[in-house]
Amino acid sequence: MSGPLAGLRVVELVGQGPGPYGSMILADLGCDVIAVERPEAVAKANTTRPASSPMMRGKRSVAIDLKAAEGTEQLLALTGRADVFIDPFRPGVCERLGIGPEVACTRNERLIYARMTGFGQSGPLALAAGHDINYIALSGALHMIGREGQPPTFPINLLGDFAGGGLLMAFGIACAAFERERSGRGQVIDAAMVEGAAMILGPFFAAAASGYWGERGTNHLDGAAPFYNVYETADGKWIAVGAIEPQFHSALYRLIGLDEPTQWQRPEWSTRRQQLAQVFLTRTRDEWSTLMEGSDACFTPVLAPGEVATHPHTAGRSVVTEINGVLQAMPAPRFSRTPAQVAPPCHPGEHRLDDVLDSWS
Repeated sequence: MSGPLAGLRVVELVGQGPGPYGSMILADLGCDVIAVERPEAVAKANTTRPASSPMMRGKRSVAIDLKAAEGTEQLLALTGRADVFIDPFRPGVCERLGIGPEVACTRNERLIYARMTGFGQSGPLALAAGHDINYIALSGALHMIGREGQPPTFPINLLGDFAGGGLLMAFGIACAAFERERSGRGQVIDAAMVEGAAMILGPFFAAAASGYWGERGTNHLDGAAPFYNVYETADGKWIAVGAIEPQFHSALYRLIGLDEPTQWQRPEWSTRRQQLAQVFLTRTRDEWSTLMEGSDACFTPVLAPGEVATHPHTAGRSVVTEINGVLQAMPAPRFSRTPAQVAPPCHPGEHRLDDVLDSWS
C-alpha cells in the first residue's frame, strides 16, 4: 500500500455508513484495513459480480461470529496486532461482546480504539437511536439550512454521517497515530456525529450570536442574495453563481449584459433574483458555460453525478474514476511524495482470517 498512512493496521467492525466511509478514507491513504463482517451478512452478499462498493475499496474482509466465544477471541487476536480498532455500535455493545476498550486496550497498549456514534458515549441520548437528520438537528446545523419561509432542508446525509462522522473519525485516528509516535501509547476516541456537525458549524454560532447571521434563508450564503444562488436554464438544467466580492459581482453583470446594481441593498435582493432568473432562462446551461465558465464571475454549471467524469476540469483532474462499472470519487487531498491510491473493493467475507493473521505476524 502507498499513501501517507501506509503501515497502519486497522480492524473495522462493519456498521452503517459513517464507519465504513471513515475506514475507506484510511484505506485510500494507505492503511491495511480489515473489515469484520457478520456471517449472516456474508451469506447474503452477491458475489456473482465483481465487487464495486466504494465503502469496501482497498480493504480485506473476514467473517467473524461475535456472538460466539471463539469469535471474540478471533477478533481480539486481530486487535492485538492492529494499530486501530473501529467500533460502530451504540455505547456498551462492544463491552457486552467482551471486546470493549478495557479488554482490547489492555492486551494492546498501542491500540487506538475509535468509537463512532451519533450522540456520543455519554449523555442523556447516548443510547437513543438516530440518523443523520437527528444528529444535525441537535447540532444546530439543520435549523440554519433552507430557504426563507420554508422548513429546514436536510442536505441528504452528508453533514452528519460523512463529514461530521466518518471524515472526522478518520482525522481523529490520524491525530492519535501522530501522538502515539511520541507517547508510544494508544487511546480511545469518542467520535460523535452531533459534535462533528457542530464543529463544522462553528463559525456560524458566532455569526448568529453577533447578529451578523439572520433567520434561515435571509443571508447572503443561504439563498437570499441574487449573486450567490442557483438558477434554472432554458433546457431545465441549473447553473450556480457565487459572485460575492465586488470585482466578481461586476464581472457577473458585465457578462450577462445587465447594468450592475448596488450589491448589498438587501431590500432589492428579491427583485434582483427574479431578474437574474429571467436572464438565465434565455439560454441553455452549456451556452452559459461557454460564455461564463472560467471567468471571474464565479460561475459553474450544476453537474449531475454522472456528468462529473466528463467535465473538462473534473476530468482533467481525475476527480472521479470507475471501478467495476461504478463511478467513485478519487482520494483527496493529494500528496506529492506519498500519493493515496484507489484499490479495488472486495466482497464481504472474501478473505480468510488465518491469512490476515499470518500477514500481520
